[in-house]
Amino acid sequence: MSDATSYRAHESATIDDGAEIGPRTRIWHYSHISSGARVGADCSFGQNCFVAPDVVIGDNVKVQNNVSIYTGTIVEDDVFLGPSCVLTNVTNPRSHVSRRHAYQQTHIGRGATIGANATIVCGTKLGEYAFVGAGAVVARDVAPFAQMVGNPARQTGWRCQCGEKLPLATGASVGSSSRCDACGAEYRRDEAGLRWTNRES
Repeated sequence: MSDATSYRAHESATIDDGAEIGPRTRIWHYSHISSGARVGADCSFGQNCFVAPDVVIGDNVKVQNNVSIYTGTIVEDDVFLGPSCVLTNVTNPRSHVSRRHAYQQTHIGRGATIGANATIVCGTKLGEYAFVGAGAVVARDVAPFAQMVGNPARQTGWRCQCGEKLPLATGASVGSSSRCDACGAEYRRDEAGLRWTNRES
């Protein structure tokens, strides 16, 4: 590994001038961070990852092998992007038509997980701690703490901030409450999804 400022990048990685990378971030073989990208502290990029210009990535984000993050994407803290998951930024691409003026934003909330080979269609927002299963295709907004599977993705339950499935029905009414048996986190159903009621911060 070569040491550049306070992050670490493998000698095969490409870090463009003008990329901002936080301390203790690790960038592995054949990955490319573009000029204008902003990457937080304590992140990890596996092999063959690409981060496009103007992408914003928070702290402690884990990006597994073969993931490309395109312009228009915002990734908050503590997100996990599984191997070969796909993020897009244009809904109607044509090789012969430039769509650079039409990039759509994808916003991935704090603590969210995107499973291996899942696809997130641009223009969508994933709420905090949403959990997208492997191979799912997400084409609409996802509520906080929602578990999504399938193609097209549909909600099949709720996930705790620790990743365990919550004992709460998908269609639970507003005002319903739930508690994680694994970590003790407590939740209440509201109009937006779930709200973590006993969090410290």
